[in-house]
Amino acid sequence: MKLTDLWNSRNTPTLSFELFPARNEKAAANLDKAIDKLAALEPNFVSVTFGAGGSTREGSRQLVKKLCEEKGLETLAYFAGFGLSPDEITAVIDDYQALGVENILVVRGDEPRDEDFLPHPEGFKYASELMGFIRPRYELCLGVAGYPEAHIDAVNQAKDMEYLKLKVERGAEFIITNYFYDNQYFFDYVERCRAAGINVSIIPGVMPIYSIKMMRMLAGMCGATITEKIESGLAALPEDDKDALNDFGINFAAEQCTELIRAGVPGLHIYTMDRSKSTVGLVNRLRAESLL
Repeated sequence: MKLTDLWNSRNTPTLSFELFPARNEKAAANLDKAIDKLAALEPNFVSVTFGAGGSTREGSRQLVKKLCEEKGLETLAYFAGFGLSPDEITAVIDDYQALGVENILVVRGDEPRDEDFLPHPEGFKYASELMGFIRPRYELCLGVAGYPEAHIDAVNQAKDMEYLKLKVERGAEFIITNYFYDNQYFFDYVERCRAAGINVSIIPGVMPIYSIKMMRMLAGMCGATITEKIESGLAALPEDDKDALNDFGINFAAEQCTELIRAGVPGLHIYTMDRSKSTVGLVNRLRAESLL
């Protein structure tokens, strides 16, 4: 089912989870357990990240195949086309279509870490160029990533919005955002999008706090502001108390999601980091309050 049809047919927000391919056998075993627990929550769809390098590219395909064929889950496949040739791009997307994928999130992606990876001279540098290549060739439902605090490589918010509008003009039908710890960033972002004439569905990304180290690392990588509310809340927790930290992360995410749902967002997209405990706790909390 095309995700745009899903959002257009519902009066309540969708629930979706992001997963990424396991990097080793131990991680694969943990991911399998997490998938079982997350699938039991009956999400409307799940997404799978994508790397252009050979090993990560195949890992993405195998995970998409598992989710589609074994778990029967509607799957949104990320597609990062950095450095890939036009033939490689169509080969990957054709393969996804053969697996039953109807929805693709088109992103630029980062340069693969594979030592033998060489960007193809006819490859695309930006997601907007990739969108311009894919859209005329496929009737898939295509989405793009959005950045409420602007992409970390963007010159400024205005330029970032220009590129987002270009991606929509070239065929993007929905936007899933990077996570944020202050909902005002998202509300302001939606307002700027609408003012720019971008009228597609905008789905907020939510990242529960899994560990302080991970929180700081990811925030530095993607430009998410760690708010004073979070800093003071974490400082008040007992040192090295993992249960207290987990509860704090669920409570904070639940407050975020409650406000977002009441503001009328089309859905919630939870970045699970291939874990299930916090997401299960968060979703159960929201459902107990009849918000999902």
